[in-house]
Amino acid sequence: MSREHGLVDQGRLLTALGIEGGVLAEAVREAPLEAPVPACPGWSLGEVARHVGSRYRMVRRRLTEGRIPDEWQRDPEPGQGVAEYLETGLAELLDELAAHHPEEHADTWWPADPTYGFWRRRMVHETIVHRVDVEQSAGVEPRDVPEDLALDGIDEALALWFGQKLPLLGLTGTKAGSVGVRAGGHSWIARAGPESTQAWHCPAEEAEAADDVVTAEPERMYLWLWGRASLTSVTVRGVHDQAAQLWALLRLATR
Repeated sequence: MSREHGLVDQGRLLTALGIEGGVLAEAVREAPLEAPVPACPGWSLGEVARHVGSRYRMVRRRLTEGRIPDEWQRDPEPGQGVAEYLETGLAELLDELAAHHPEEHADTWWPADPTYGFWRRRMVHETIVHRVDVEQSAGVEPRDVPEDLALDGIDEALALWFGQKLPLLGLTGTKAGSVGVRAGGHSWIARAGPESTQAWHCPAEEAEAADDVVTAEPERMYLWLWGRASLTSVTVRGVHDQAAQLWALLRLATR
């Protein structure tokens, strides 16, 4: 692909957003809205679904206005079901994204990628992660995350949330060190310390030289980085403190 950021073709991302959004809406339609969400303490299934529907609308307005909007439809209209609220917001966002080339300039919160393509990628992973939330909350086995999307989600979690969001929040690690992350033939380094947090895609040899090395199949690693799998669900080689710090810092970045 021609874009610098991401491991998945932009057409694939747009298609995946439509598919995953539809799966999410269907899961919400069949689920108890009052059920608690394990990965989002204090939130109900219905609140998670409304959050995603609100994000669809906020992002569309941000794209059309070129800035963070002051107002948007944050909740379903009277008589509108939560699943329908999701579906209509998704359709509007898909139309806006499809109408613009992914390289076209857009307002984003990542200076390295101020494009429409940023939002294709970001909203795919927003949707997948919360689709898993809804399925886990409803007590059903979550649908598999396709391997290509899981690998791209690992890359996004590390480069965007660990490497970009934490500095924006003014958060750093307490102990300097590095974690090698390995999944599906890809490798990354996540380096944290009191001064900064950084992450990058790297050769396997570089990842293997890190203080801790975390390995798992792509879907498991993706869910682990997003806090949707337990701290012990991946294999860690090393003293484990850097891997634990990575996981904890990502909880702060993505909450």
